[in-house]
Amino acid sequence: MFEYPYLIELLSPKRSDPDSVDDKGKVFSERYHRVLDAGCGVSVPDNPMGQPRQALLDMIHRFELPVHPEKTVMNLNTFHEKQELNERLKAASKAEIKYLLVIRGDGGPALPKLDPKSIGGNLSIATTMDLLRYINRAYPGAFVTGAAFNPYNRASFEIDRLKEKMEAGAKFVITQPVIGRDATVDRLGPFRIPVVLEAWMSKNVDLLFKSVRKQKDASADAYDPVENLKRLHEAYPKSCIYLSMLGFKQDWETMLPRI
Repeated sequence: MFEYPYLIELLSPKRSDPDSVDDKGKVFSERYHRVLDAGCGVSVPDNPMGQPRQALLDMIHRFELPVHPEKTVMNLNTFHEKQELNERLKAASKAEIKYLLVIRGDGGPALPKLDPKSIGGNLSIATTMDLLRYINRAYPGAFVTGAAFNPYNRASFEIDRLKEKMEAGAKFVITQPVIGRDATVDRLGPFRIPVVLEAWMSKNVDLLFKSVRKQKDASADAYDPVENLKRLHEAYPKSCIYLSMLGFKQDWETMLPRI
Protein backbone atom coordinates (compact mmCIF):
# COMPACT_ATOMS: atom_id res chain seq x y z
CA MET A 1 0.00 0.00 0.00
CA PHE A 2 1.40 3.41 -1.10
CA GLU A 3 4.59 1.90 -2.47
CA TYR A 4 5.71 5.21 -3.95
CA PRO A 5 7.44 8.25 -2.44
CA TYR A 6 4.77 10.92 -2.75
CA LEU A 7 0.99 11.22 -2.89
CA ILE A 8 0.35 14.59 -4.55
CA GLU A 9 -2.79 16.63 -3.97
CA LEU A 10 -4.42 17.96 -7.12
CA LEU A 11 -7.33 20.43 -7.08
CA SER A 12 -10.03 20.09 -9.73
CA PRO A 13 -11.76 23.17 -11.26
CA LYS A 14 -14.39 24.97 -9.18
CA ARG A 15 -18.02 24.29 -10.03
CA SER A 16 -18.82 27.99 -9.59
CA ASP A 17 -17.28 28.72 -13.00
CA PRO A 18 -18.63 26.05 -15.38
CA ASP A 19 -17.59 27.98 -18.50
CA SER A 20 -13.92 27.57 -17.57
CA VAL A 21 -14.00 23.82 -17.02
CA ASP A 22 -12.55 22.97 -20.43
CA ASP A 23 -9.59 25.35 -20.09
CA LYS A 24 -8.91 24.59 -16.43
CA GLY A 25 -9.63 20.94 -17.03
CA LYS A 26 -6.81 20.81 -19.55
CA VAL A 27 -4.45 22.19 -16.90
CA PHE A 28 -5.79 19.60 -14.44
CA SER A 29 -5.19 16.85 -17.02
CA GLU A 30 -1.62 17.97 -17.67
CA ARG A 31 -0.89 18.01 -13.96
CA TYR A 32 -2.59 14.64 -13.45
CA HIS A 33 -0.34 13.08 -16.09
CA ARG A 34 2.73 14.82 -14.65
CA VAL A 35 2.09 13.31 -11.21
CA LEU A 36 1.69 9.79 -12.58
CA ASP A 37 4.63 10.14 -14.97
CA ALA A 38 6.79 11.10 -11.97
CA GLY A 39 5.94 7.76 -10.37
CA CYS A 40 3.74 9.31 -7.68
CA GLY A 41 0.16 8.88 -6.56
CA VAL A 42 -2.60 11.45 -7.02
CA SER A 43 -5.21 12.56 -4.47
CA VAL A 44 -8.13 14.81 -5.42
CA PRO A 45 -9.93 16.52 -2.50
CA ASP A 46 -13.71 16.42 -2.29
CA ASN A 47 -14.98 20.02 -1.98
CA PRO A 48 -11.93 21.29 -0.01
CA MET A 49 -12.70 24.02 2.55
CA GLY A 50 -16.38 23.87 1.56
CA GLN A 51 -15.76 24.97 -2.04
CA PRO A 52 -17.70 22.86 -4.58
CA ARG A 53 -15.32 21.46 -7.19
CA GLN A 54 -15.63 19.12 -10.13
CA ALA A 55 -15.65 15.48 -9.04
CA LEU A 56 -12.60 13.37 -9.80
CA LEU A 57 -14.67 10.82 -11.75
CA ASP A 58 -16.22 13.55 -13.90
CA MET A 59 -12.75 14.82 -14.77
CA ILE A 60 -11.54 11.29 -15.55
CA HIS A 61 -14.43 10.68 -17.92
CA ARG A 62 -14.49 14.12 -19.52
CA PHE A 63 -10.78 14.19 -20.29
CA GLU A 64 -10.26 10.44 -20.74
CA LEU A 65 -7.70 10.24 -17.96
CA PRO A 66 -6.11 6.90 -17.04
CA VAL A 67 -6.87 5.34 -13.69
CA HIS A 68 -4.06 3.60 -11.83
CA PRO A 69 -5.85 1.78 -8.97
CA GLU A 70 -2.76 1.69 -6.74
CA LYS A 71 -1.92 5.35 -7.36
CA THR A 72 -5.30 7.06 -7.17
CA VAL A 73 -6.95 8.21 -3.93
CA MET A 74 -10.50 9.49 -4.28
CA ASN A 75 -11.64 11.73 -1.43
CA LEU A 76 -15.22 11.50 -0.21
CA ASN A 77 -16.98 13.52 2.49
CA THR A 78 -20.42 13.69 4.10
CA PHE A 79 -21.65 16.71 2.13
CA HIS A 80 -23.55 14.71 -0.47
CA GLU A 81 -27.10 13.40 -0.43
CA LYS A 82 -27.31 9.62 -0.31
CA GLN A 83 -28.29 9.22 -3.96
CA GLU A 84 -25.28 11.22 -5.13
CA LEU A 85 -23.06 9.37 -2.65
CA ASN A 86 -24.10 6.02 -4.09
CA GLU A 87 -23.72 7.25 -7.65
CA ARG A 88 -20.14 8.26 -6.89
CA LEU A 89 -19.35 4.98 -5.17
CA LYS A 90 -20.80 2.89 -8.00
CA ALA A 91 -18.92 4.92 -10.59
CA ALA A 92 -15.69 4.64 -8.58
CA SER A 93 -16.05 0.88 -8.35
CA LYS A 94 -16.73 0.64 -12.09
CA ALA A 95 -13.65 2.77 -12.80
CA GLU A 96 -11.60 0.43 -10.56
CA ILE A 97 -10.67 3.16 -8.13
CA LYS A 98 -9.41 1.30 -5.09
CA TYR A 99 -8.52 3.79 -2.36
CA LEU A 100 -10.98 6.17 -0.70
CA LEU A 101 -10.02 8.82 1.84
CA VAL A 102 -13.19 9.22 3.91
CA ILE A 103 -13.62 12.41 5.93
CA ARG A 104 -16.49 14.37 7.41
CA GLY A 105 -15.36 17.38 5.39
CA ASP A 106 -16.02 21.11 5.38
CA GLY A 107 -19.57 22.19 4.64
CA GLY A 108 -20.97 25.36 3.20
CA PRO A 109 -24.22 26.92 1.99
CA ALA A 110 -23.78 25.42 -1.49
CA LEU A 111 -23.35 21.87 -0.22
CA PRO A 112 -26.06 19.43 0.93
CA LYS A 113 -25.67 17.43 4.13
CA LEU A 114 -25.86 13.67 4.26
CA ASP A 115 -28.74 12.47 6.43
CA PRO A 116 -27.01 10.35 9.09
CA LYS A 117 -30.01 8.04 9.48
CA SER A 118 -29.90 7.23 5.75
CA ILE A 119 -26.55 5.47 6.25
CA GLY A 120 -27.20 3.98 9.67
CA GLY A 121 -25.98 6.82 11.87
CA ASN A 122 -27.75 7.82 15.08
CA LEU A 123 -26.40 11.32 15.71
CA SER A 124 -27.62 14.67 14.40
CA ILE A 125 -24.78 14.78 11.86
CA ALA A 126 -23.15 12.10 9.73
CA THR A 127 -19.69 11.28 11.07
CA THR A 128 -16.60 9.86 9.41
CA MET A 129 -17.27 6.60 11.23
CA ASP A 130 -20.84 6.46 9.90
CA LEU A 131 -19.61 6.92 6.34
CA LEU A 132 -16.81 4.37 6.74
CA ARG A 133 -19.24 1.77 8.08
CA TYR A 134 -21.73 2.44 5.33
CA ILE A 135 -19.22 2.16 2.49
CA ASN A 136 -17.70 -1.06 3.83
CA ARG A 137 -21.11 -2.55 4.48
CA ALA A 138 -22.81 -1.49 1.24
CA TYR A 139 -19.79 -2.13 -1.01
CA PRO A 140 -17.95 -5.03 0.64
CA GLY A 141 -14.50 -5.60 -0.79
CA ALA A 142 -14.85 -2.84 -3.40
CA PHE A 143 -12.61 -0.29 -1.70
CA VAL A 144 -9.79 0.19 0.75
CA THR A 145 -11.02 3.01 2.98
CA GLY A 146 -8.83 5.38 4.94
CA ALA A 147 -9.31 8.33 7.27
CA ALA A 148 -7.65 11.54 8.38
CA PHE A 149 -5.62 12.03 11.55
CA ASN A 150 -5.21 15.47 13.13
CA PRO A 151 -2.12 15.74 15.38
CA TYR A 152 -3.21 19.26 16.35
CA ASN A 153 -6.09 17.89 18.42
CA ARG A 154 -5.57 16.63 21.95
CA ALA A 155 -3.59 13.41 21.51
CA SER A 156 -5.81 11.16 23.64
CA PHE A 157 -8.95 12.38 21.83
CA GLU A 158 -7.51 11.93 18.36
CA ILE A 159 -6.10 8.48 19.13
CA ASP A 160 -9.46 7.33 20.51
CA ARG A 161 -11.07 8.65 17.31
CA LEU A 162 -8.55 6.68 15.27
CA LYS A 163 -9.55 3.51 17.10
CA GLU A 164 -13.18 4.20 16.22
CA LYS A 165 -12.27 4.83 12.58
CA MET A 166 -10.32 1.59 12.40
CA GLU A 167 -13.23 -0.31 13.92
CA ALA A 168 -15.42 1.26 11.23
CA GLY A 169 -13.11 0.01 8.49
CA ALA A 170 -10.25 2.49 8.06
CA LYS A 171 -7.19 0.69 6.68
CA PHE A 172 -4.84 3.66 6.30
CA VAL A 173 -4.37 7.16 7.68
CA ILE A 174 -3.41 10.47 6.10
CA THR A 175 -2.39 13.13 8.62
CA GLN A 176 -2.98 16.85 8.60
CA PRO A 177 0.20 18.84 7.69
CA VAL A 178 3.08 17.92 10.00
CA ILE A 179 6.00 20.18 10.83
CA GLY A 180 9.05 18.08 11.61
CA ARG A 181 8.91 15.08 13.90
CA ASP A 182 5.57 14.94 15.70
CA ALA A 183 5.08 13.32 19.11
CA THR A 184 1.45 12.41 18.44
CA VAL A 185 2.24 10.83 15.08
CA ASP A 186 4.98 8.82 16.80
CA ARG A 187 2.31 7.20 18.97
CA LEU A 188 0.68 5.55 15.93
CA GLY A 189 3.33 2.84 15.55
CA PRO A 190 1.54 0.22 17.72
CA PHE A 191 -1.62 0.53 15.58
CA ARG A 192 0.14 -1.14 12.66
CA ILE A 193 -1.76 0.95 10.12
CA PRO A 194 -0.09 2.65 7.11
CA VAL A 195 0.40 6.34 7.89
CA VAL A 196 0.86 8.89 5.10
CA LEU A 197 2.30 12.16 6.45
CA GLU A 198 1.16 15.44 4.96
CA ALA A 199 3.80 18.01 4.06
CA TRP A 200 2.65 21.59 3.47
CA MET A 201 4.58 22.73 0.38
CA SER A 202 3.62 26.41 0.49
CA LYS A 203 5.46 29.16 2.36
CA ASN A 204 2.05 30.49 3.41
CA VAL A 205 2.17 28.84 6.82
CA ASP A 206 -0.62 31.10 8.10
CA LEU A 207 -3.03 29.31 5.75
CA LEU A 208 -1.81 25.99 7.12
CA PHE A 209 -2.78 26.90 10.66
CA LYS A 210 -6.06 28.41 9.47
CA SER A 211 -6.89 25.16 7.68
CA VAL A 212 -6.39 23.12 10.88
CA ARG A 213 -8.14 25.81 12.98
CA LYS A 214 -5.21 26.36 15.32
CA GLN A 215 -3.18 29.32 16.50
CA LYS A 216 0.08 29.69 14.64
CA ASP A 217 2.99 28.02 16.38
CA ALA A 218 5.89 30.41 16.96
CA SER A 219 8.30 27.70 15.86
CA ALA A 220 6.87 27.98 12.35
CA ASP A 221 7.70 31.66 11.86
CA ALA A 222 10.56 30.86 9.50
CA TYR A 223 8.79 27.93 7.82
CA ASP A 224 10.59 26.52 4.79
CA PRO A 225 8.58 23.80 3.03
CA VAL A 226 11.61 22.21 1.38
CA GLU A 227 13.52 22.01 4.66
CA ASN A 228 10.45 20.65 6.42
CA LEU A 229 10.12 17.92 3.78
CA LYS A 230 13.75 16.94 4.41
CA ARG A 231 13.04 16.76 8.14
CA LEU A 232 10.04 14.51 7.52
CA HIS A 233 12.11 12.19 5.33
CA GLU A 234 14.74 11.95 8.05
CA ALA A 235 12.22 11.34 10.84
CA TYR A 236 9.97 8.95 8.86
CA PRO A 237 12.19 7.41 6.15
CA LYS A 238 9.73 4.66 5.20
CA SER A 239 6.61 6.80 4.98
CA CYS A 240 4.86 7.97 1.84
CA ILE A 241 4.49 11.77 2.03
CA TYR A 242 1.30 13.58 1.02
CA LEU A 243 2.23 16.83 -0.72
CA SER A 244 -0.35 19.60 -0.45
CA MET A 245 -0.03 23.07 -2.04
CA LEU A 246 2.79 21.83 -4.26
CA GLY A 247 3.67 24.27 -7.06
CA PHE A 248 3.54 22.81 -10.55
CA LYS A 249 5.78 25.52 -12.02
CA GLN A 250 8.63 24.54 -9.73
CA ASP A 251 11.49 22.15 -10.43
CA TRP A 252 10.41 19.02 -8.62
CA GLU A 253 13.80 17.36 -8.98
CA THR A 254 15.37 19.97 -6.71
CA MET A 255 12.45 20.04 -4.26
CA LEU A 256 11.51 16.37 -3.98
CA PRO A 257 14.56 14.25 -3.13
CA ARG A 258 12.81 10.91 -3.70
CA ILE A 259 11.85 11.56 -7.33
